[in-house]
Amino acid sequence: MLSSPARARPSAEGDAGVTDASQGEDGPVGGGRGGRPPAADETLHLRVDALRADETMQLRVPTPSERPSPSKESAPAGGRAERRRGSRAAARERSGSRLLGPLAPYARRIAPYARRLKPVYPRPGRTGWRRWMPSWRQWTGAVLTSFGLLGAFLVTAYAMTDIPRDINAYATQQDNVYFWSDGTPMARTGWVQRQAMPLEDIPQDVRWAVLAAENESFYSDPGISLKGISRALFRTVGEGDTEGGSTITQQYVKNVYLTQNQTVSRKFTEAMIALKLDNKMSKDDILEGYLNTSWFGRGTYGIQRAAQAYYGKDVDKLNVSEAAMLASLLKGAGLYDPTLGKANHARAVERWSWILDRMVKIGKLSKQERAEYTTFPEPLKTNPLYDTGEQSDYLVELASQYAKKAAHLTDKQFDLGGYQIYTTFDRKREKALTDAVTKAREKARDDTPKAAEDGHYGAASVAADGRILAVYGGPDHRKQGYNESNATTVPAGTAFLPFVYAAGLEHGVHKARSGPATPVGPDSVYDGDDGVPVTTPEGPYWDRSGKKVAAHNDGGKSYGKITLREALAKSVNTPFMQLGMDTGLDKVRDTAVASGLLRSSMGPQVPGLSLGTSTPSAIRMANGYATFAAGGDHTEPYSVVRITRNGAPVALNTPRPKRAVGARVAGQVTEALTDSYRTAHPDAAAGRSGVSGKAGGTDKDTAAWYVGTADSVSTAIVVYRIDLAKSLEPLPLEGLAGPAHSVPYALWSAATGLG
Repeated sequence: MLSSPARARPSAEGDAGVTDASQGEDGPVGGGRGGRPPAADETLHLRVDALRADETMQLRVPTPSERPSPSKESAPAGGRAERRRGSRAAARERSGSRLLGPLAPYARRIAPYARRLKPVYPRPGRTGWRRWMPSWRQWTGAVLTSFGLLGAFLVTAYAMTDIPRDINAYATQQDNVYFWSDGTPMARTGWVQRQAMPLEDIPQDVRWAVLAAENESFYSDPGISLKGISRALFRTVGEGDTEGGSTITQQYVKNVYLTQNQTVSRKFTEAMIALKLDNKMSKDDILEGYLNTSWFGRGTYGIQRAAQAYYGKDVDKLNVSEAAMLASLLKGAGLYDPTLGKANHARAVERWSWILDRMVKIGKLSKQERAEYTTFPEPLKTNPLYDTGEQSDYLVELASQYAKKAAHLTDKQFDLGGYQIYTTFDRKREKALTDAVTKAREKARDDTPKAAEDGHYGAASVAADGRILAVYGGPDHRKQGYNESNATTVPAGTAFLPFVYAAGLEHGVHKARSGPATPVGPDSVYDGDDGVPVTTPEGPYWDRSGKKVAAHNDGGKSYGKITLREALAKSVNTPFMQLGMDTGLDKVRDTAVASGLLRSSMGPQVPGLSLGTSTPSAIRMANGYATFAAGGDHTEPYSVVRITRNGAPVALNTPRPKRAVGARVAGQVTEALTDSYRTAHPDAAAGRSGVSGKAGGTDKDTAAWYVGTADSVSTAIVVYRIDLAKSLEPLPLEGLAGPAHSVPYALWSAATGLG
């Protein structure tokens, strides 16, 4: 094999020279310009002369910045994918260096301590059980780490906890309060007994009695009590029992946003929401909410209803002693209501005394004031809030139905409560009407006991402007939800005649099918004989059985030719059956509906319509007669004049008067009804003006009416019999209405103050 020896010579500077192995004697080989590349079978040899003793060979390694960047020629062999993987690995290495590089000095400092904290088991230099116990450094590290993790967890939990938008509807549900027309309370109803009160209306003594009992540091704490939470968790988890320890803020959160479940998760959520709520709401707002949502026993929620249930007064009338007793109930009304037993009474007295002493300790009650309260303030034996009275239930039913309709309130909205409903009901008129009907019932049980078993007495008084002033709905709403004053079950009978009279006077009559109507007036004459056939322009009126229809008077009495005004005054039937046919039964129906009767209660359009086959209620009959008293203007009957919710007004659609008949016609009807009243009751009418009325009966004697007006108030009385256990079909009166139907008039005169 040929060889190309190369000789290394010292450099000019005296250093050991290194000759590139690619150079031969004839010049550069391969690497130089114009050099000849070595043959494939040639071997390059590097010969280095022995160094002299004073010569030193130095090898210099370039720094990373001086190293040439890799080129395509120096790229590692392989495909494109391999090169990409290499590039990514290099990028990750550079990124890791940038991120971890600044931490490296700290890591080097901590490393020795971390190695010490790392358990080495068994521990060297220890014997027995100590070999397996961590050192104090390890214990310290573990405790600090635990606190750090716990703190991080709590901060995260606080940040992630939101105050619920949807509050517990039951917690804010209130009762509804109904007032008489004079503004005095009439009844309170609802699923719960609660009425929200502004904090400014709750006396300071009442507030601090509650704070002394439940959370004296309320105005300074952050909304939670760590000591209380720890105690509650210990009792809940450790002993399976429940324990208080919540602040007022936490209790308010539980009442309004959460359930009453005693679980660790609920307790934790309660604490987180309480912290946030304390930062977003003022302390006064939280206290107000708490006082209005807390349970005080006896079916009451909130301090206002509690004051009324236990002491029969509003919260602003409580003294500090009574407030302390109510505050004791917050610990558990079932244990501290003093009326529930001797043990309860003893507990209540002890806690009441403790609360007063606590108020002295925190500076909210002087020792001199405390000395005045040495006798326990005994509460009422029973809750008076729902003692509405049997008849008041019917009034509440009418008012609530009207309130929801007129104020456009859904059942759900209304049941949440908080409404103050100011009704049209007159307390004195209601009492007079109720007393009169109650006496009549008692007398009926004595005189006609069999008929009295199924007897019903519907009654209502309605003002000319539509206000319902009084009703009698039945003997007991709890046993009979059926309202007798609002029932449409019995025919109006001859009490319906004024509407036929008004229709004829308003629209005139038609003796022929074509042509204009012929006016009629009070002095128009009709045939008053009994059995007069009813005619149409084409001749006699035939019923479906093929018989001629004839009108009949009470008792079959004939009156001959008689004016319409006199016929109404004497309640002669035959002229009005014919008048209805001449006017048009559709006109009769429309006039009655425009005056106040419900279209759904109207009878079929046959001649009998004029004699009262329609079945209006007592309220509607009174309202219809009130239209005549109002000069022909009709106002739908209503029972509510104003509604507020927690003091704020609620929009209410109050009915407005509409023209039903002309004022002249209304006056003529009233004159005829005045004649009717004076003819039937001359003694009562003597020296009394502004009174009109008419009795009404049916052909089968299933109902007896008296409807009349006194002092612009129309009152309708109806007596009838129905066996509700069997059907709604009216039964014969069998003397229930008294001789000659005297009972309805007696009730009417008592209700109007004329009896």
